[in-house]
Amino acid sequence: MSATQLTSITVPEALAYILGHFAPLPPEPTALLAASGRVLAEDITADGDVPPFANSAMDGYAVRAADTAGASRATPRPLRVIGNVAAGYVTGASVGPGAALRIMTGAPLPAGADAVIRFEETSEGDAINAGASHATNRPAEDAKATWRNQIADPPPSDPAASPTVLLYNGVQPGDNVRHAGEDMRRGQAVLARGTLIRPYEVALLAAVGRPQVLTHRRPRVVLLSTGDELVDVGAPVGPGQIRNSNSYGLAAQVTAAGGVPLLLGIARDNLAELTTRVEEGLAQAPDLFVTSAGVSVGDYDIVKDVLDREGTMHFWQVRMKPGKPLAFGVVRGVPLLGLPGNPVSSLVSFEQFGRPAILKMLGRTGWARPVLQVRATEAIPNTSGREHYIRAVVTRTATGEYEARSTGEQGSGILTSLTQANAMLIVEETRTLVQPGDMVRAIMLDWPEEVF
Repeated sequence: MSATQLTSITVPEALAYILGHFAPLPPEPTALLAASGRVLAEDITADGDVPPFANSAMDGYAVRAADTAGASRATPRPLRVIGNVAAGYVTGASVGPGAALRIMTGAPLPAGADAVIRFEETSEGDAINAGASHATNRPAEDAKATWRNQIADPPPSDPAASPTVLLYNGVQPGDNVRHAGEDMRRGQAVLARGTLIRPYEVALLAAVGRPQVLTHRRPRVVLLSTGDELVDVGAPVGPGQIRNSNSYGLAAQVTAAGGVPLLLGIARDNLAELTTRVEEGLAQAPDLFVTSAGVSVGDYDIVKDVLDREGTMHFWQVRMKPGKPLAFGVVRGVPLLGLPGNPVSSLVSFEQFGRPAILKMLGRTGWARPVLQVRATEAIPNTSGREHYIRAVVTRTATGEYEARSTGEQGSGILTSLTQANAMLIVEETRTLVQPGDMVRAIMLDWPEEVF
């Protein structure tokens, strides 16, 4: 297909066609600590109650709530302390009428008790706090350490010798108690397949005893840059040469999206070398093949010829700026995305088309970044007749409104326009001018803290 036969399509049309060629990849066993950022490929049920037993939510005393009725500073209720229990231990003591058992956070609630009163609401709390001063809390901390060490002590053998604690407040049944199964019940469905695993899901999976889970496999993405003018990052730059920033920027985008980048390096503009590199890439069994350069009007036809010969390709002029030239097709069963050569065009095009493809292969059901309505602070012309993606900085004003300013020069070779941006403003192809104060949509590339 020659350059004069390129088809002009919109961004949504190109994205829909491309995504139609991808599906979630097969599941694989994944260690729990490697599962964050992946998507579950199985349903998860609880293997037992969580928590598995009623336990104390506070350091304090396990009591019968009825014994605390009417307790106050003016009329404290005395209870006999019959023992101690710490987290990780079980006591054989039973809390009867007029008794209390010193208990640590997480320790099993003893028989007979139905509530826990915080030690701050008891005479023991007074003792601990008595040593605290405005200058230091060291005496209080020392008292707490002593109290904690006593948890392992056995109860007095003579009940008459039991110490007494004064209660300054009443509690209700269930106060400061974590009940068995209050979070999850045995057999309960707790995570569904298709769930994105975040650190919170990792904690839950650990809580239900899953050291590994099934997740969709990470896509393998081959990256190939083409052009006689390219040299690698560490090589000296000669006359007419530039460094190969595309491969590294695209590899970082692949990694950020959850894929595994496989760099092929640089292919020169000759038929034999390009064919060899394509063969090398296909031999790595990729899930996606990405090339940069050689697909625009005026480019040498070598890239188009090789891709057309090896597979079924479509060469498009997408109505977007930057990133007008785009190729997509299937080469020996592998989807291939051909990006423009200009660095910003390549990165923006991958953001729009490559990233969603990776997320779909990962099992994600949504891939659109957050979009805000923001107020432009400057005039933005659009004479291209294409959907223009303006690299910009979005901030929030004192009134809570979002506003945006461009990062300056917007040329397709100005990498700093991306490094300074946290968003891309979308100026529709039918909109020729955005005036200062106009509202525009902003695709948020990052959500830095200073935006809020």
